[in-house]
Order: sequence, then structure tokens, then C-alpha cells
Amino acid sequence: MRVLVLGSGGREHALAWALGRSAAVQEVICAPGNAGMRGFRRLPVDVSDPAAVVALAREVQPDLVVVGPEEPLAKGVVDALTACGVRAFGPSQRASRVESSKAYAKQLLRRARVPQPEHRTFDRAEDALRWVRSQAGRCVVKADGLAAGKGAFVCQDAREAQAALTSLMLEGKFGEAGRRVVVEEYLEGEEVSALAFVDGECVVPMVLAQDHKRLLDGDRGPNTGGMGAVAPLPHVPASVAEAIRRHVLEPTARALCEDGAPFRGVLYAGLMLTREGPKVLEFNARFGDPEAQVLLPLLDSDLAGVLLAACEGRLDSVRLRWRSGAAVCVVAAAAGYPDAPAKGQVIEGLEDPSGTDRLVFCAGVEERDGRLVTAGGRVLNAVGLGQDVQAAREAAYRVFERVRFDGMHYRTDVGGRVLEAAVGAQG
Repeated sequence: MRVLVLGSGGREHALAWALGRSAAVQEVICAPGNAGMRGFRRLPVDVSDPAAVVALAREVQPDLVVVGPEEPLAKGVVDALTACGVRAFGPSQRASRVESSKAYAKQLLRRARVPQPEHRTFDRAEDALRWVRSQAGRCVVKADGLAAGKGAFVCQDAREAQAALTSLMLEGKFGEAGRRVVVEEYLEGEEVSALAFVDGECVVPMVLAQDHKRLLDGDRGPNTGGMGAVAPLPHVPASVAEAIRRHVLEPTARALCEDGAPFRGVLYAGLMLTREGPKVLEFNARFGDPEAQVLLPLLDSDLAGVLLAACEGRLDSVRLRWRSGAAVCVVAAAAGYPDAPAKGQVIEGLEDPSGTDRLVFCAGVEERDGRLVTAGGRVLNAVGLGQDVQAAREAAYRVFERVRFDGMHYRTDVGGRVLEAAVGAQG
């Protein structure tokens, strides 16, 4: 098989790495990829332009196209490829609305009777501002559309909520994506990421993971695209994972089918584990980034075979196998991320940073004058593998004994919450 992976970040590097390990795959091509994706052929393309992607597919003749980021899905890239007879892994434009429109996702969840926070949707800034002024306490303000994982604002009071609404609806921080907003109640609990392969109504869950969205240690600072991840979550009982499958993932997949938009791809539910049970905070229509960087190294099943089964409606025959142990991903970001990341800093130590217990997946990396330099906010992902979370965490941080660049920033507490929770569960 020849596989074309669309995207240029750490998630796509992890996908290419996992697909390259498949005995059925002869070649993996990354488009556009990044300079850190060594060993893979890279081709330029605007992944959000369906016509450009179709033209590239006709040139490359892949047996499978795997769409990594959310924007191409929202722009209908999978629809365009399918119409041309090219097999593509990822949901249609209509199905991907579970991510591209939070208002639509809220309506879908209500119809499917999937637990979610109390919320309101606003199209007019004055209505939203008037409502939050009438509220006391914390809330969450979210841009309705795609905002690269940065469109959610956890507000401690009405003043902060007003500032978020002003930024989104009046100042246009995320353009059209923030012209409509969803304001949610603030939920107490532990946040988890539940991802599953879906081929319509058949749902095959992956092991649970946990993202670290805030920039700074202790979950402080602004939201980011994700500063780290850990999987699995040994302190979360199997009964909770089963409840997520039965009461969240499967009803959502059925509701999308009833809407005439069967979902084929990776369905990702961001959840809060509350005292009343799991509640959905958001949906993504693809692998998470950095969740993919911990889930894919743990997957013992052949990824190419699983993706083909999803495309062909054969997931009911798939039983995922997982390696024992744990994986921890620590994201190294450029100085100034997420608002104004520095670029052009030379990256040292990437020649041979990996070992049997660690991997490096590159994201914001380009080549300049024969050297690899930073080219974006989230630059690279250090992934550690180990017999448990503690061992995997130590392996991930060992990467930074060799890999460095000026202004490099990373959280030092990735996986810490899971370790504390595991100790608490044992006690």
C-alpha cells in the first residue's frame, strides 16, 4: 500500500510513523509534512484546498489518504476525494460539524440524550454580554467554530467572561469562528479524552488519555493546542470507560447516522468526569494532538488495517490490541507561544534523540541553511514509553537532555495528575 498523510504537525508525524510500521504499507508520503519528518517523502499542498488535494492524489495514486487536521475535514476534503474514487480516512464535511460547529454539536447531544453541561448559544454580542452580567461564578466561553484548540476560555467570574466575549465577538480574535459563541456552566471533575474508531454506527474505543491544555505547570496560563498527554489512565475504572462508550460515543454515532451524516473516522469526546458521571465538553472529528502521540505508540494492532476497516465498514470485526505499559508526551513550544511564538531558533540534538523507550515527533520545524529551526508554536513532542506512567514520564523528559533550542518551553508536570490520582485510588 501507498498511504498519503495530510498535515504537518506532531499528530501527522505520529500517524506516518505508525503507518510506516505496517507490513502492508510500502510507502508513506506526507503532505506537506515538516522538515523533521525524516525518512518520509514530503510533497507540498494546501491541505484545506479540496481541489489541490485531489490533484495531488491523482499524481501520487495512493491506496489510502489519511486526513490529520480538522480544517481540511471542515472544508470537505474527504468528500472531494471520495467523489473521485480515492479512499480517504476521515469524516465527511457534514459529519465533521461535530467539531466545526459547537452549536450543532450541542443540538446533536441534546437529541441523542448525551450528558453535557448546561449552556446557551449566542449570535449577538449584546445578548451574550447581557446574559453573562446576570450570572455569578465561573463559566466557560467557547468560539463556535474552529480555533486550533485555543477557542475556549475558562472564566472565573462575569468580568472575565465579558472580556472573552469582547475578544471573540467584537474584536474578532478568531475571525468568523468566534462570531457565534457557546457559554457553558463550569464543571468540577477530571478531564479525559475518549477517542474511538467509527465506521458509521460501529464504535471501537481506544484506551482513555488525558491532555494538558494550559500553557503552564499546575494548569495555569492560557489554553493551547495541548502541552502534553498521557495514556492510559490506570486510576479510571473500566466501568467508566464502558459508560462513555454506551452513553456518549455510541449514541452520538447513531444520532449522526439519523442526521444523514454517518461518521467514519476518529470520533474524539473531550469529557469531564463529574459526580453525576461523564459529561461531554466538546467533540473533535479526528485524532487529538497530542493524544495521537501517546495512543499510536501503544497501539499493537496494525494501524493501516484498522483504518481500512473503518473506511470499508468492517470495524465490527476489529478487536484492538494494546501494548502493556504507558506513554507520556511532553510538548516543547517556542518562546511566546501561544500568542506570538518565536521562529528561526536552531534546534539541537535531533540527530539521534530516540531510544527504545522514547520517540520524538516534530511539528513546527523547518530547514534553513541546512539546519532544522523552529517554525511554529508547538515545535516538537517528546514521547516516553515505560512499564507505567512514572517510567514513561521519566523517559519523555530525558529527551530534553539532548534536544534544545533557544526559548524552549515545556511543562514539567505532565502526567503528574495521573500519578497523584493513582496514589489516591490505592489509598
